[in-house]
Amino acid sequence: MKTNTITRRQALQATAVLSSALLLPFNKVIAATIITDKTPALTVDEIAGIDAALGKKGSYKEAESVYTIPLPRNDLKMKIKGEPIPIPFGFGGWVSFKKTLDGKSAMVMSDTVLQMEEVNPLISAAHANGLEIAAIHNHFFYEEPRIYYMHIHGMGTIAELAKKYADTIRDSKLFPANQPAPSAPPAITGKENFDLPALDAIVKYTGTVNGPTYKYTVGRADLKIMAMGVEMTTNIGLNSWASFAGKQDDAHIAGDIAMLQTEVNSVIKTLRAHNLEVVAVHNHMLGDDPHMIFLHYYGRGDASTLAKGFRAALNVLGKKSDGMSNMKM
Repeated sequence: MKTNTITRRQALQATAVLSSALLLPFNKVIAATIITDKTPALTVDEIAGIDAALGKKGSYKEAESVYTIPLPRNDLKMKIKGEPIPIPFGFGGWVSFKKTLDGKSAMVMSDTVLQMEEVNPLISAAHANGLEIAAIHNHFFYEEPRIYYMHIHGMGTIAELAKKYADTIRDSKLFPANQPAPSAPPAITGKENFDLPALDAIVKYTGTVNGPTYKYTVGRADLKIMAMGVEMTTNIGLNSWASFAGKQDDAHIAGDIAMLQTEVNSVIKTLRAHNLEVVAVHNHMLGDDPHMIFLHYYGRGDASTLAKGFRAALNVLGKKSDGMSNMKM
């Protein structure tokens, strides 16, 4: 028999509206509350304020109420195992803004691409501007120069967060005005480098061409993850991704898998069975419920073979695990 389960967060939401709905059955009040959960949209003025603070326009995902500005490190010349690699392969940072469900506050969430000597100055700048560090870690092996990724977050109004974040990165290479002018679009793009229909058929999603690369970004529609009153969705960092560089018959793949704790070792086992290297396992967020773990991986070979490894890892997500759920503490 199928049963409906109610989380503690949902129960608390329902309790808040009980005083105005005493004649309704409890489960119906909860159902009504869940159905009407929707993040308030950013206003035109709020988006304009973000653009003005950072000196760059981003993109708005209306379905998620998320505004994101990309922060690629175009000043870097990256190599993996001595071979030049385009920045869109995985060396582009971003900053996103989203409101809490009640609309009373908002979150800034950012993933920044840093050389080792840039890490601690940015920590100090973030703290000086009232923002917090959620994680610092690697995403790659074999890259030159060595790169670290810092996740920065904070809460406040959209206007406050835009100013705080702009002030945090203003003296760094991350600030858009400190980046070199964009180069001319490449003559040969990911569309020519890869057999896109073949890869899409394997992954069962449609990717995005970004210069010479091709990238899949896949959310966790099976989960509702909350952090400090904000629903964490695909475009504010809750996603699995796979990026392809090189050519169809000689490709690099790098990416990230967003997992519940009970899924971690099943994903690791699956990636290794497909000859993909596990590069890092860590958090990206603080205060997320349930807590998410992120795994970064890398591989080299035929693009279709690599895509099968990514798809196999996605197939593990959302399934019952033989791992932590069966461990007795």
